Amino acid sequence: MRIAVFSDTHGSAGRMIETVRAIRPDALVHLGDGERDAEKLRQAFPGIPLYQVCGNCDLSAALPLDEVVAFGPVRALLTHGHRYAVDWGRLDSLVYAAQERGCTLALFGHTHLPENTEMGGVRLVNPGSAGRGRRLTWALVEIFENGGVAAEIRDL
Repeated sequence: MRIAVFSDTHGSAGRMIETVRAIRPDALVHLGDGERDAEKLRQAFPGIPLYQVCGNCDLSAALPLDEVVAFGPVRALLTHGHRYAVDWGRLDSLVYAAQERGCTLALFGHTHLPENTEMGGVRLVNPGSAGRGRRLTWALVEIFENGGVAAEIRDL
């Protein structure tokens, strides 16, 4: 299973849509700060499941702050990250939250900085910002039938 992960688009959906059109992933994830951009993804690709959470700059009370999703054999915690103080460079609260929910993958945004690391048995992936900054990035996450996870940060 291939998952395209985006975050922090802040009103810039064009390159994100081009990327999805080019790679045709099995699922899409938008990690906040661009709820309208995520809606554009939903409209452009109605056949691809889209999972999204609320960021600190989103206004929709209807979006969840966190969500646990099963991607095949892997449980993933989706969050923008601001509730876990990820902008202070500490990921331990996020790791604990994932562990408490039985997740081996945590997808988060907020910092605008790409991250792909493992801590406490949890793969942590931040796709960076797909809308603001010098380097625009996204993440391709692959889930394997045996529960393995591979992640790669890519430039937009």
